[in-house]
Amino acid sequence: MPNLAQVMKAEIARVARRTLRREFGATRRTAVQNRRDIAELKRQVKDLTRRVDFLETQEKRRVARPAAEAPPQGVRFSPRWVKAQRDRLGLSAAELGRLMGVSTLTVYNWESGKSRPRQEALAALVAVRRMGRREARKRLEMLSE
Repeated sequence: MPNLAQVMKAEIARVARRTLRREFGATRRTAVQNRRDIAELKRQVKDLTRRVDFLETQEKRRVARPAAEAPPQGVRFSPRWVKAQRDRLGLSAAELGRLMGVSTLTVYNWESGKSRPRQEALAALVAVRRMGRREARKRLEMLSE
């Protein structure tokens, strides 16, 4: 016949393990969720840091080129030029309009030769001419957000 003390000790250990497993299970689930949250926050911080770096470089470029803000001197306008820039950047007329702060119809009118851009829009066209595809897409992405 087994010793009563041994049986009691084994039963107490079994109940203690069961209770600890239940308690640690909830803690383990909480820890897993916390790790997921931390990983998501790290991704967000990385994305925001990337965006801030991009904006800082754009601001440095803008400050370094104060002449680009002034109306351009000696810049000729051609409807084919607008279309060529739009094709080069791979943008629709709506996207180019949003990038420059004008309507889609205005871009179409420029391309068809029905109208000519004002000085501010001509300065924006000159700025678009200096842009690359990636930069144009990034600016459009920022404008949409």
